[in-house]
Amino acid sequence: MNEEHGGSSFEDRLRSAREKQGLDPLPPKPGASGDGGMSPMGIGFRVAVELVSAMLVACAIGWGIDRLAGTRPWFLIAFVPLGGAAGILNVWRNFAPGRGSDKKRD
Repeated sequence: MNEEHGGSSFEDRLRSAREKQGLDPLPPKPGASGDGGMSPMGIGFRVAVELVSAMLVACAIGWGIDRLAGTRPWFLIAFVPLGGAAGILNVWRNFAPGRGSDKKRD
């Protein structure tokens, strides 16, 4: 009965259709860890880039608003802690405990 449609079973056809649509997660690579296989140095570099980039963007926004409004340095001072908080939040989102491959599909 399974041989009526081209000689493949329903499960095989379903699996191939799901793979074509990208619905099935890719099988894990051997030796891959939950952090994407990054080295400790790579993780540290990523954390530094996240924090520094958030601070630079926040400082640029504060400086720009101060320049337009003529209120130097008040908005710059206000945006520095906001940039720090945004950088820490980005790092937390990327490296929070319990964030496995099963949550990335949602």
